[in-house]
Amino acid sequence: MDVAGKVAVVTGGASGIGRALCHALAQAGARHVIVSDLDGDGARDVAHEIGGSARTCDVADGRQLAELITTTERTVGPIDLFCSNAGVLQGYDATTENAGGASDEAWGRSWAINVMAHVRVARILVPLMRARGGGYFLNTASAAGLLSQIGSPAYATTKHAAVGFAESLAIAHRAHGIRVSVLCPQGVDTSMLRRSPRSPASLDGVLSPDAVARAALDGIERETFLILPHEQVAGYMRRKVENYDRWIAGMAKLQASMREPAIQDTSGPNR
Repeated sequence: MDVAGKVAVVTGGASGIGRALCHALAQAGARHVIVSDLDGDGARDVAHEIGGSARTCDVADGRQLAELITTTERTVGPIDLFCSNAGVLQGYDATTENAGGASDEAWGRSWAINVMAHVRVARILVPLMRARGGGYFLNTASAAGLLSQIGSPAYATTKHAAVGFAESLAIAHRAHGIRVSVLCPQGVDTSMLRRSPRSPASLDGVLSPDAVARAALDGIERETFLILPHEQVAGYMRRKVENYDRWIAGMAKLQASMREPAIQDTSGPNR
């Protein structure tokens, strides 16, 4: 898809990857970019920077998502590209003493934002896109959805589900002219990563949000399903498939290495 002249919506657009996507879309000539975020002031700031529109929206609330879509279609025009970018990292603990230990609330919010937001957007937009002959979804997942996320089973599980839904969306509606890309970065210099000290995602190269946005737009232009801003992730995927048991063992060693420094850091006086 050539984004020039298109109407695009970006959720989670006030900061991080979302903000970078809004700027990249505007620079690429999108006709109008709707910046959506739970942080309404932040969304308005970005919209002012790019000459777009702002909408306050909690993507965990299906009614707010529906209002975002219907208002945009009524006041701006048909949505050509929906970037379902908002995400949340809940229950992060680098030591992970119990993979099932996070609260139901943490799991529930992870499902609502990381998975069901994508589903609810598609539920509304797919019929509209089919009626007009096509459209595009960019769903932000994570390399955690292909590999795993040490420290947050809720994040790893829901991002796997996000990738799975993107696959289903792409398969079911390719014949209807609807294209899908799933964006799966590893470490990105955002507040989410900075709130997760000692995250393994930062051990293998941290990209700027702008670099990830450029990779996303390149993938959209080429209509690539799987967009990997960190090229090494493809190699990790191959190793995982080639020998799953060896991969699990290697990840378990990495998990153990995350626990050891935590034990050392809390020992002794003045710690």
